[in-house]
Amino acid sequence: MAFNTGLSGLRAASVDLEVTGNNIANASTVGFKGSRVQFGDLYASGFLSSGTNPIGDGVRVQDVAQSFGQGNISFTDNGLDMAISGDGFFILNNGGEIRYSRAGQFTIDKNGYVINNQSMRVQGYTADDDGNLSGIRGDLQIQTDNLAPRRTTNLISDLNLDSRESVLERRIRDFDPLTIADLQGEGFTFSYSDGTGDYTVPPLSATASASEAAAAINAAPGVTATATTTAVLDGGLTDNFISTAGNFRLEISVNGSAPIPLDLQGVSSLDELASAINATSDNAISASVVDHDNDPATAGRLRVIHSGGEPLEVAFGDAPAGDPLPPATAYEGEVFVTTNRNVAQVATDPASSGTNFETAFNDTPFTVTNEFNPIDQRTYNHATSTTIFDSLGNDHKLTQFFVKEPSPGNGVGQSQWSIYLQIDGELVGGTDQTPYTAIFDQDGELESINGDPNGEIIVTDWVPKDPSGQPNGADGPPADPGSVVSPIPEPAVSSAFILSLGDTSQYGATFGVNDQRQNGYTTGRLSGLDVSDQGVIFARYTNGQSKSLGQVALAAFNNTDGLSPVGDTTWVETFESGQPVIGAPDTGTLGSIEASSVEESNVDLSAELVNLIIAQRNYQANAKTIETSDSVTQTIINLR
Repeated sequence: MAFNTGLSGLRAASVDLEVTGNNIANASTVGFKGSRVQFGDLYASGFLSSGTNPIGDGVRVQDVAQSFGQGNISFTDNGLDMAISGDGFFILNNGGEIRYSRAGQFTIDKNGYVINNQSMRVQGYTADDDGNLSGIRGDLQIQTDNLAPRRTTNLISDLNLDSRESVLERRIRDFDPLTIADLQGEGFTFSYSDGTGDYTVPPLSATASASEAAAAINAAPGVTATATTTAVLDGGLTDNFISTAGNFRLEISVNGSAPIPLDLQGVSSLDELASAINATSDNAISASVVDHDNDPATAGRLRVIHSGGEPLEVAFGDAPAGDPLPPATAYEGEVFVTTNRNVAQVATDPASSGTNFETAFNDTPFTVTNEFNPIDQRTYNHATSTTIFDSLGNDHKLTQFFVKEPSPGNGVGQSQWSIYLQIDGELVGGTDQTPYTAIFDQDGELESINGDPNGEIIVTDWVPKDPSGQPNGADGPPADPGSVVSPIPEPAVSSAFILSLGDTSQYGATFGVNDQRQNGYTTGRLSGLDVSDQGVIFARYTNGQSKSLGQVALAAFNNTDGLSPVGDTTWVETFESGQPVIGAPDTGTLGSIEASSVEESNVDLSAELVNLIIAQRNYQANAKTIETSDSVTQTIINLR
């Protein structure tokens, strides 16, 4: 009996030594889980033969239990190395056999599959061509091909337009010249659309000059008035008359004053006469030779202009000094009036003799004097640019211009802006003809763009061009622009895209771009891989894009201790472990993924060395039992 007892102890101690030695040998093995030996005592007893003081029959190894406690996580320089922080196992496909492991030392084989050091393929949830993860589990494969370009079909702009900006576009009424006779004795009242009140010009005198009329009218806000007097001398004043006259004289009087001094010595032509007039000390007087009635076939005529609009009297003839000249011709000035868009109405004084100015105002349309020009920043309030892409992946610059307009209606509760769109220097979206109109409410929120409450602009007339201005071969406008709907379905078949400005606001703050993003990109090469905490493998490309290539799957078991080790730091499912519960990392009870990391062995080397000493002592002690039993037996044999 003693021999059997000691022998069982030797066997048990030997197993303990083997398990401890295996733990020590794998202290640096990634993902290794240490084991411990569990012993049980033996008793030789039958169904009815158990005594009151039975003697044990030794020891036996009941189980070699694995410890699945968390190992330390250490960082590596391999982007595909993964460590599980928490519960779960990686799922590996070993030629059709499914294995489970905590060792996350992964790389890529020649076919792009994610594998471990034994070429077992890592399983997970695959992704489609657009990077959308599916619920289908399979072998994870990294596509190393270039990322195909994607055309822009949607551009979202989140902007704030500064409500404090002024209206830049200036609409004016530019009248035909008004004679002083039309204005003498008249009074005028100007009414304004911005609610600033009326302005009344007192009635002009019946003898008012053009300069006096212009000064009185020019005092009204939003009104500009100037006056000039033009005298065209066509009553026989020719080059021939000047050159043949023995005593040629010309006198110009301004507003009934004495004639201005002229030096006509040696003057023999109209051009020389004009030069003599321009040489006087009166800078308001100028002269030139013009075609008569703009007909170059007729003789030239002398034109004299007084820039202030004072009355002119001009006389000329062939008379010695001191002799009177023929009667002077009198010329009255003209008034040029311009009103801006704030002037809504002009009414003449009811006591006036006529309504010439009022009639002229009503008959004169508004004209734009500083029409939108994308290369002149004075003609728009705000602009912002972004890059979009055609079907070939070529980049193009889209610029949005915003021009503040007068408030619609009475200017209360609404604001209005015009929107122009330009791609590579060419206006698109029909804005070369008519801009889009954005309406904002009293709270600065966008109400609509061209009546669309969603604030969407569908551009259907863009022709992608190369730097020389020629079509570059990419998809062009749709054959039927009216068939384009929002959102544009995939795959797109034209250059049409949607600009969404639904989040645009108009507050009293500086213009700013809060967000601007579009869904197009050029082609790109794979430049790196990243793994998220949820085990999603992201591919990074040289065009700045990233795409999900798949997601690592993890498996958990109700009885982890029931897994059977099969080497290479892997386990297989058994009846005792139960079926695996498979899911994405960081969901349910499954742990998260630590990228560029591995889980070290959970073996405590210090504890194993102590266990090694204990196992050694146990072995020696059991060997001593056998030795002692042998000595006793030998003593009995030696009895004579």
